[in-house]
Amino acid sequence: MFPFSIEWSSPVTESLFLALHILLAGIVTVDVLLKKSDVRGALGWIGAVWLAPVFGSLIYYMFGINRVTRRGLKMGGLGRRQASEPPDVEPDAAPNIVLLNDVSQRITQNALTEGNDLTILRDGDEAYPAMLEAIAGAKHCIALCSYIFCDDASGRAFADALIGAHKRGVTVRVLLDGVGSGYFFPAILSCLRSAGIPAEQFLHTWQPWRMPFLNMRNHRKMLVVDGALAFTGGMNIGSGNTSKGGAKPTIQDIHFRVTGPVVRVVMEAFARDWTFITDEVLDQPCWWPQLEAAGAVCARGLRSGPDGDLYRLELLLGAALTLARTRIRIVTPYFLPDPRLQFAIAQAGLRGVAVEIVLPQISDQRIMDWAMRGQLRFFRHVRCKFITTPPPFDHSKLCTVDGEWSLIGSSNWDARSFRLNFEFDLECLGRDFTAEIDAVIDAKIAQGRELSPDALAQEPVWLRLRNAAARLMMPYL
Repeated sequence: MFPFSIEWSSPVTESLFLALHILLAGIVTVDVLLKKSDVRGALGWIGAVWLAPVFGSLIYYMFGINRVTRRGLKMGGLGRRQASEPPDVEPDAAPNIVLLNDVSQRITQNALTEGNDLTILRDGDEAYPAMLEAIAGAKHCIALCSYIFCDDASGRAFADALIGAHKRGVTVRVLLDGVGSGYFFPAILSCLRSAGIPAEQFLHTWQPWRMPFLNMRNHRKMLVVDGALAFTGGMNIGSGNTSKGGAKPTIQDIHFRVTGPVVRVVMEAFARDWTFITDEVLDQPCWWPQLEAAGAVCARGLRSGPDGDLYRLELLLGAALTLARTRIRIVTPYFLPDPRLQFAIAQAGLRGVAVEIVLPQISDQRIMDWAMRGQLRFFRHVRCKFITTPPPFDHSKLCTVDGEWSLIGSSNWDARSFRLNFEFDLECLGRDFTAEIDAVIDAKIAQGRELSPDALAQEPVWLRLRNAAARLMMPYL
């Protein structure tokens, strides 16, 4: 059939294959040595590429390179063209919180802004009506970014509202994740595009040579209306978050309605992502109005992701754990901290800081549950308390320190949020607002029960082996 055939066992073929293996493994080794800061991770990759000829190099290409070179360099001053940079605020807080604010300013390169108002919205029953009302009242422009945008009753309600705004002459931009909202022809995307709305998928591709980018997801959830009203937090768009029709929500979550100067940072995060994907710069005045004080909360935006914002989230959380003096409270659906954050938690406990970590009893990912149980066994000698909450699955992401500092947004406590996902969070300073967050955490703890790492260490061997094996997938869960 073919004019030539390949003798796979011939000395020439074997020599060519060996040369290819050495070439690829050598290239990967150089890349690892120059770019990987973690010694154990670097040794693992080097061992993999040399011990698994060609295949190991392919796996490294697919999953080992986790940085994105942004095309949006022209965005450098976007948002600040329309208004001067707000002055940094000196918070009225305990000395350790003031120091944490200074550290955060260096990490994020964003000023702490005063005069913000944040309203807690529980589940889709509170969040969705408020968001839909804002869309219906939009006069100039709407920017929406979501990781998941389901094609169900709730998703279609949002699509109809966006289409209605577009027909009124409102400028609408929608950015959905290229995997989370459906990789193969998502219906909501087609619906919005058919109505003439510019809607795009983040890092979506059919090109094999760009497939490594599929591991880098946009996990941000942001809605900005007229550049002056924002909604952000951890909530996706889908009927699982609501009790509409009498059914109980299958997902619990927290979202926030935001007004005040910090809305500009939410808008800037969306605008950067939009320009990165489409090359369209959102520099029209409607996106960047002058923002007046609306409340008493001091807030700062935190962008993180596998680009120029890499390690920001880890650095800030590490600083918060290190500077805490009395209490640390963490609510997260997924808890797989790396050794550095685990060490910081252990050190906080040794200093006498009360550490409470609230997790769902059952998450939406079975392998993640196994991996978390495998990870918690290593907290046997750490002075902290784990509380698990009963179903429905709690997708909330909250963190407070010493009753004065809080972090809210889209980030989980796992490697994917720290290293692979593009995330957006708000850092908030203020005793009253932190007390509101602590009250939400109190309610979760009241309905939960304590989970002892010692009990996990006593589980049957086969369960511990399963959980330990799942834990090996930590970098990509």
